[in-house]
Amino acid sequence: MNSTIQPYRFLLIEDNFGDFFLIEEYLSEHFKNQDLIHVSTFLEAKSVLDQEKVFDVILLDLSLPDHSGEQLIVEIIQLAGETPVIALTGFTDLEFSVKSLSLGISDYLLKDDISAGLLYKTLIYAIERKKFIEELQKSERKYSNLFHLSPLPMFVCDRSTFDILDVNEAAIGHYGLSKDEFIELGFLDLFVDEPPILQNETLEGKFCDRSSVAKHVKKGGEIFEVELESSMIQYNEVSACLILINDVTEKNQHLATIEKQNAAFLEIAWIQSHVVRAPLARLMGLVNLLIEEEKIQDEESVGFLQLIQKSAEELDQIVREISKKTESITRPEL
Repeated sequence: MNSTIQPYRFLLIEDNFGDFFLIEEYLSEHFKNQDLIHVSTFLEAKSVLDQEKVFDVILLDLSLPDHSGEQLIVEIIQLAGETPVIALTGFTDLEFSVKSLSLGISDYLLKDDISAGLLYKTLIYAIERKKFIEELQKSERKYSNLFHLSPLPMFVCDRSTFDILDVNEAAIGHYGLSKDEFIELGFLDLFVDEPPILQNETLEGKFCDRSSVAKHVKKGGEIFEVELESSMIQYNEVSACLILINDVTEKNQHLATIEKQNAAFLEIAWIQSHVVRAPLARLMGLVNLLIEEEKIQDEESVGFLQLIQKSAEELDQIVREISKKTESITRPEL
């Protein structure tokens, strides 16, 4: 026999004490650690639910002395919040049971058909269904936060038409367009040239699951360079793609500046290695020649020549060091 020792708290809204005692007995068979709160009128239920909503399930008789039917369901659902509500009735009315489900009732039980096992399964299913819905809502909120709070522009587009289905605040601020303007334009209208995202078509449409580089245009006509990261998703039962935009205009400008600086350094290195060192080498050669052939005899002049020779050698070594360091300059990847 299925049973649980996990603590549960139930609210039973039932004016028939015979039915109350029967349900209490059924609950005790499977729920070994349960707290059952019983009220017999709508006003009593309202008073309890106004004070606290910490119940796992609410069991509701649809015929109370002070309230009944559809309006009772609507008001109890409002009071219950996220707590599952299971309707109990002594009448077989398929049409009303379907309608009650559309109003927010978790399940619908005929009192004559209730057994301990059926009640247990119905309650557990309602509790687990609530947990599943809460996890789903939590996941949706997480996605929504990641999407709308992202500092980078993001778009959700129809995979086949590239109609914009959703856009985050970063995109609205970066492009200067409202959400309605984005949707009216469409994602492809943001490109200056042929969209690279269309270059490789797949069996699932024109969407290509890869990175792309392109140029986009803002509302005021400003053109900027972007990197696009795309991935396939399902959005409200539509085959869509999530596209993240990274504005790389400043980065590319910075890299271009570094490239120019590197080119200038390499040119300077070549000048130092070939232009500066040539007369320096000649100077060193002349000094060596004067010293070796003893053209100058007095000690003071020889001392000056040796000093010039030493300084020239030091300068030559400095030029060599600079040339060696500039050889390590590499071009940045754009």
